[in-house]
Amino acid sequence: MNLSTNSLYIVSTPIGNLDDITLRALSVLKNSDIIICEDTRRSLKLLNYFNIKKKLVSYHKFNEQKQISYIIEYINQGKILSLISDAGTPLLSDPGLLLLKKCIDKKINIIPVPGVSSVTTAMSISGFKDQFLFYGFLPKTEKETDKVLSELSHYNFAQIFFVPAVKINFYLKKIKTFFSGRRLIVCRELTKMYETFYRDDVDKFSLFKSPIKGELTLVVSEIDKKKAISIDKKKIINKAKKFLKKYSLRDTVELILETENINKKEVYQLCLNLKNEKSN
Repeated sequence: MNLSTNSLYIVSTPIGNLDDITLRALSVLKNSDIIICEDTRRSLKLLNYFNIKKKLVSYHKFNEQKQISYIIEYINQGKILSLISDAGTPLLSDPGLLLLKKCIDKKINIIPVPGVSSVTTAMSISGFKDQFLFYGFLPKTEKETDKVLSELSHYNFAQIFFVPAVKINFYLKKIKTFFSGRRLIVCRELTKMYETFYRDDVDKFSLFKSPIKGELTLVVSEIDKKKAISIDKKKIINKAKKFLKKYSLRDTVELILETENINKKEVYQLCLNLKNEKSN
């Protein structure tokens, strides 16, 4: 296989099962002079499995600014370079964007070598409509997560998120608040030995009682109009009038949500409108 010089190959690798790699990806990696990777230890497991011995250059979010100039220099020397991530398709919630932009600026060819992605893998078995939005990793703070999910809840598409297993219950609570009336699938350890799928309606989805391990991909469905929970506005307004006499807007919303299984965004808007009416 003849590879192009003055080029950067973006090579997709398996997300779990090493046999999922493509023949073309193997050929490109075997013929590369240098392989750029996040964690050399993880990449070595893959390369050793296929008996590929190449120079590895570590490239991650903590050193990418420093490494870019060296990588561009290697390419300009006529060497063949490939970029891989720890798993899956590079640049999707993985380092590499700064390098890619620099290569584009320098008129360096970018050549994709497609393959496995947890995004398409999870979506393919979700059972949801195939119009979807991919977000990636949600923010770590509650305030930012609320802001993001509040905005995304307006879109009637399936939505895909990456979450760390250690915080699954934190994010599940948020999903239940902002995506009431939809369905959810939690994919754990895709393509690996302990691959597991958890499916249920968002409103019925139970929090995990014991810690779970592994990498998680969450897919929330499009809006299911048949299962969407309608809000009794008169009931909520009456409660809000009562609580707003003693409590803040935020506390009022939280108090209502303690007894009502409804969308937080709608409750907040009703309470806000009521508060504004009183102040005018």
